[in-house]
Amino acid sequence: MKHKLMIVDDDPITRMDLREMLLAEGYLVVAECKNGEEAIEQSMKHIPDLIIMDVKMPKLNGIKASKIIRSKLNVAILLLTAYSQRELIEDAKKSGVTAYLVKPVTEEDLIPAIEIALSQRDQIEWITRDLKSLKQKMEERRIIEKAKGKVMEYTSMTEEEAYQWMRNYCMKNRMSMFNVSTFILKELTEDMVIQ
Repeated sequence: MKHKLMIVDDDPITRMDLREMLLAEGYLVVAECKNGEEAIEQSMKHIPDLIIMDVKMPKLNGIKASKIIRSKLNVAILLLTAYSQRELIEDAKKSGVTAYLVKPVTEEDLIPAIEIALSQRDQIEWITRDLKSLKQKMEERRIIEKAKGKVMEYTSMTEEEAYQWMRNYCMKNRMSMFNVSTFILKELTEDMVIQ
């Protein structure tokens, strides 16, 4: 699958040069924009894997646009600028930019920077997915433990007996432990007899 890239630069010649370099390397250029406002709009529409963006542009500069885009999407952003001032670099870091290249940019500089930025984006996506999964499992475990405690409280079962009862209930009713636990927390009352 080709990576989807977007080019954002107010200079049409720079956009054309970048497009030619990217197409020659097999990338798919999904959009070209001339300012930060267009970049935000087009990034939401096309959801690119990477955006190559100039810093100094009319309407909204590349750093501010990057911050807005990164708050909404997991997209790698490679900033291009004719300036290498320390203040710009610090602002770029704060905005979530993945890489920063000083113009003029050659294909020998650009392509490795793109590959590294895409790799970092993929790693962040994997870590984010893994973290979300772990949080969900921890929440499910918390609910199961709470339900087990409720069974123990209402029946005078030991922890092991309560867990075994819950497992048997799961198998008998073909339900997951999480669903049984949710049911117990919502429906189980002291008046109910657990068998």
